[in-house]
Amino acid sequence: MIAAGIGFVPGGMAHAAGPSADGAHGITSSEELLKSAANAFTFSSPADRSVVKTPPAAGDKAAAAAQGTGTTAGADLRVGLSGTATGARTIDLKSEITSGLGTALAVVIDWGDGTSSTEHAGGTETRTSHHTYAEVGSYTVKVTVYGPDGANGPSASNEMPFTTPGSEFTPHSPTRLLDTRDGTGAAQAAQVPAWGEARVKVGGNSGIPADVAAVVLNVTVTNTKAAGHVRAYADGTERPTTSNVNYAAGDSVPNLVIVPVGKNGYVNLYNSGEQGVDLIADVTGYFTRTSANGYTPTDPTRFVDSREGLGTSRGPVPGQSQFAVQIAGTRGVPAGTKAVALNVTVTGPRAAGHLTVFPSGQAAPNTSNLNFTGGQTIANAVIVPVGADGRIIVRNGGWDPADVIVDVVGHYSPDGVSAYIPIRPVRDLDTRDPAQWPSGPLKPYRYIYSTYGDEDPTATAMALNTTVTNTGGAGHLTVAPDPNALWQYENKTYTPPVAPNSSTLNWTAGKTVPNLVQASLGVNGIVDFFNRSGNNTDLVLDIFGVYARH
Repeated sequence: MIAAGIGFVPGGMAHAAGPSADGAHGITSSEELLKSAANAFTFSSPADRSVVKTPPAAGDKAAAAAQGTGTTAGADLRVGLSGTATGARTIDLKSEITSGLGTALAVVIDWGDGTSSTEHAGGTETRTSHHTYAEVGSYTVKVTVYGPDGANGPSASNEMPFTTPGSEFTPHSPTRLLDTRDGTGAAQAAQVPAWGEARVKVGGNSGIPADVAAVVLNVTVTNTKAAGHVRAYADGTERPTTSNVNYAAGDSVPNLVIVPVGKNGYVNLYNSGEQGVDLIADVTGYFTRTSANGYTPTDPTRFVDSREGLGTSRGPVPGQSQFAVQIAGTRGVPAGTKAVALNVTVTGPRAAGHLTVFPSGQAAPNTSNLNFTGGQTIANAVIVPVGADGRIIVRNGGWDPADVIVDVVGHYSPDGVSAYIPIRPVRDLDTRDPAQWPSGPLKPYRYIYSTYGDEDPTATAMALNTTVTNTGGAGHLTVAPDPNALWQYENKTYTPPVAPNSSTLNWTAGKTVPNLVQASLGVNGIVDFFNRSGNNTDLVLDIFGVYARH
């Protein structure tokens, strides 16, 4: 369904009025995205595959010989199956029953997960049954239809495989899969040419399973000579029109991507620019359709701010040094957490450098999460494994001091209830497009709210790429769940939301800056995007996936 729920809200952060008449914008809701992605998971077994049994009367050898499949004494009883996923772990099963018995039938469904259910049919009919699996995975669904004599009379059974579209996360030690500068993961050391692409081997590489559904990569573009952007997508699928990493001449820019993996195990990185670039891809985890770690989104929570001495020593982090951050078992993140979703910001660096985030108990890897230049304030999303002691390590790989800020936005654990469904990338909002958004750029200290999940209680978070462009001055974007319900906006009884003390991305005048955000939908299914600057900025939102409970 289409929700007319993305709205431009006049007024300051603390003084929002209602959405203006020309500010409502129809978006694709999480419910529609889930259905679209899940409906691709359709399985069937036609009725002619039914195993038909007619128990013989005592001593009736002729009837005994007639048991089995095909035309037998019970061939007037058959069942065809079709199953369609309707969520991360939910199936709609259709049982097409054909019966010449003209009497009540018992329909026994073995869902393949150790549970079963019994329904009843009056004869020839099609029944639709629903089931939610406790875990993502692959199952064999079997349906058996019995006549009035139960197991002592005619029966027909059929079975089919079913795989949930939802996937769960397995953390991976940060590992470099591609570096075109030295030929790592490539045929040779060479830049990706203009309008060309690099193929990254993911499935079956560095301990990643061959049947991986999606992968978390930190993609860095460097040695750039002109402006452009990079698009990440599954090999063997149509190239999307969305973007993952935007860059200008001379930039070294990272961005986290969660990207589906092609059936052949590859991901493509397309250089949409007029000059060649070098590309680097570091893996920190992957999603499979087997039980692992579910996701729990949280409101953005600041764990580290070296400017204030929060979570580490007060003052800039010295070059070539590192500090530990306790994650699991503190501030709402449960013990046993296997990985954490972060937004990491560096500010006030004295010279160029990079940050690396990795699990405690390990040596610093040869990877980077955030690249910066002197004086720059820049943020990047990070998903990183948590060490056995519940801590992560943040390392300043530069030679000079820099302040570091770490915001937690979610965590992965065996008890996490949300599974991830990657989708074909969708451009959801572009304020530069007057046909889509007539209100123009996002004004200073104002916000846009988006009703992604107000009618879909199963969705918990969205995987979005947020991009700001045409920036008039320095500022930052904050993304957080809205405390109001949609009806409160509609009847103008809402409470103006206050942006939390966190940032999703930072920019300076004239820059185009992207960042991935795993936006919690909160209790109302609405997400706010705050322009925390004194100047206009254009905002672009691209959707890459949905987290759902079931």
